[in-house]
Amino acid sequence: MIHRRILQLGAVVGVVGALAGCQVLKTPPPVQTYRFGLPAELPAVGDNPSTTTVAIRRIEFPTASGSDRILGVTGTETAYIGGARWVSPAATLFDESLKAAFATRADRIRVLDRREPGASPLVLQVSISTFEARYSAPGAAPDVVISARSLLRSTQGQGRTIERVFTVTQPAAENRVSAIVDAFDVATRDINTQIADWTIQSAK
Repeated sequence: MIHRRILQLGAVVGVVGALAGCQVLKTPPPVQTYRFGLPAELPAVGDNPSTTTVAIRRIEFPTASGSDRILGVTGTETAYIGGARWVSPAATLFDESLKAAFATRADRIRVLDRREPGASPLVLQVSISTFEARYSAPGAAPDVVISARSLLRSTQGQGRTIERVFTVTQPAAENRVSAIVDAFDVATRDINTQIADWTIQSAK
C-alpha cells in the first residue's frame, strides 16, 4: 500500500512539473515591425548628376532611441512602446532616409558613397539629439519630436565649418501605434528634406 502511494505521488509531481514547463515555454506575444523615412519610390539617378559632391558621415544617435525600439516620453518618464519595433535600428533607417533626400536632388548635389575612393569637398555630420514620441499626458495622442544638429565642413581652402540645428514636431493623429509610426515617417522625411536643401544652399 505504501509503495502504491509513493508511485501515485510521483505521477502527480511529474504532471505538475510538465505543466510548469509548458508555462516557461509559453510563446511571447507577436511584435509588429515598422519602417519610416523613405519615399514610396526612390528616384533613378540621371545621366548628368551634379559635379558637387558631399560625404555624409554615419548618423550619431542617442543610445535610448537609436535601436529598433520606439521611445515614448511623458514628462520625466520614458518607456518603449509595447508590441512594436522598427524593422532595423532607427539610426540605420534615418541614415537611409537622409541619403534618399539627397537622391531626389541628384541634379544639384551627389552623395559620395562611403566605399568610393577619394575625398569630397564637403563633409556632412548629422547628430540626432531627440527622436521620440512625446506625450503631454498619459493616453493622449503624442507629438513626434526630432532634433538634429548638422555640421557642414569644407575640405578645401580654409576648411570652414558651418552648423545649424533642425527641429520638427509632428502630431500623431491618435494614440495608436500606426498613427505614431506615420508621424515618425512624416517628421523624418521633413527634417531630412530641410537638411538636404540647407546643404545645397550652403554649398553655393
